[in-house]
Amino acid sequence: MAISQAMCTSFKVELLTGTHNFTNGADVFKLALFRNTAAIVGTFGAATTNYSQMGADEVVGTGYVAGGNTLTGAKVTQDDTADVVYITFDSPTTWTGTFSARGALIYDSSSSNFSVCVLDFGAIKTITSETLTVTLPDNTATTALIRFE
Repeated sequence: MAISQAMCTSFKVELLTGTHNFTNGADVFKLALFRNTAAIVGTFGAATTNYSQMGADEVVGTGYVAGGNTLTGAKVTQDDTADVVYITFDSPTTWTGTFSARGALIYDSSSSNFSVCVLDFGAIKTITSETLTVTLPDNTATTALIRFE
């Protein structure tokens, strides 16, 4: 099927209803990896609502644990000059092992595993006893991963 990079529509609704808390690490956000596209059976993008949808489409391999890695340093920044509010996380996050991945899902494990966004790596990343590093965009108003204008 397919992976399309997008902020999850359900996440936008959940922000307005106060579901997620980015303040001082109150909620735990995670980055889970999708296996390579040749093997993906689901469709992931803006309509993805929950980590549980990954199911068998999550990476399996040496060095990867189901559920992915915890993202640290969640921060909300208001930039009045650019008239934007954006959310960032510390970066990078890494795995050392043997597996292939095509994309990732950021989700809030503190709030019923609700999805935040789907990331498309643009190509299959295969590692064999190596380290896969996922670097999130810089913490600026113009390059932030999650941005509201």
